[in-house]
Amino acid sequence: MSFVPAYIALHRSGELAARARVLHGMLGACTICPHLCGNNRLQGEIARCYSAALPVVSAYTPHFGEEPALVGTHGVGNIFFGNCNLRCVYCQNYLISQNHREERKNEVSIDRLAGMMIELQEKGCHSIGLVSPTHFVPQIVQAVDTAARRGLALPLIYNTNAYDAPDVLRLLDGVIDIYLPDLKYGDDAMGREFSKVDSYALHARRAVAEMHRQVGGTLVTGEDGLVKRGLIIRHLVLPNDIAASAETLTWIRDTLGPDTTLSLMAQYFPTHRALTTPLLDRKLRAGEYVRVLEMLERLGMENGWAQEFEASDYYRPEFEDRDRPFKGGADNETVEQSQGEGT
Repeated sequence: MSFVPAYIALHRSGELAARARVLHGMLGACTICPHLCGNNRLQGEIARCYSAALPVVSAYTPHFGEEPALVGTHGVGNIFFGNCNLRCVYCQNYLISQNHREERKNEVSIDRLAGMMIELQEKGCHSIGLVSPTHFVPQIVQAVDTAARRGLALPLIYNTNAYDAPDVLRLLDGVIDIYLPDLKYGDDAMGREFSKVDSYALHARRAVAEMHRQVGGTLVTGEDGLVKRGLIIRHLVLPNDIAASAETLTWIRDTLGPDTTLSLMAQYFPTHRALTTPLLDRKLRAGEYVRVLEMLERLGMENGWAQEFEASDYYRPEFEDRDRPFKGGADNETVEQSQGEGT
């Protein structure tokens, strides 16, 4: 039997529209993420994510740079949302995440966002990837409700930095099929210094625990062999162990279980403000990455993927070209090889 996303039933029952209304109301004194800004985004006030009422879409395209069990033959239909609730000094997508004055021109209506989802489905994509969705959750849920009425039937991937609010995530229960959080830091001090947010590890762990509660620890695959439901946790290894990888991976094992699916990433390269930031102004060294791989083995965590060490040569987005931001490799099938074998 083919996989049917749960949001379709929520749409038909009216529950999806009801949740969208609740989320929309939260924009009036914004509590959508842990910043709890309180800004009235519905009246045009800009929150700490530099966003107001309308969603900002910087690009949308079939993408082949995600994990092999998501990509398949036609890719993930990624929608790249502009702006962000973090300010990572090393952000590879800084041209769209930290360039809000320019990105305001990419505001779209809810109807247009729904249309993008339908377009990506018509192109044959296996799923819809919501990239950096946290600050636009209310608008996304509204758009999914509209798109479901037009025939959207693909799994939804929530590709997030994990600085999410559990109360908001609970309203996504049954809406999101695949959670793809990036646990960035195991140390709150590093989150403050390099991403300009308070209590990153605390909030991100609470968020990921809620994601796990919703979809469990076992990946559900479809007839095509691709993941249709579940949790995949990404962890980017940073130079000088700034990510505190041991703390993060140990927390995952002890809290969520050793069978949790991981995606270990070696694609770091210094860009944006990292070029002049001590400790981050160089590429990852092979020995640093190998130590984290060995740590996974000691922890008994075997499910998932580990990128090849050379992955930074493939994953270099160029958002000057919004139609093909990953033409260096990650928008074509050859890049799948850089994901490596299971961890």
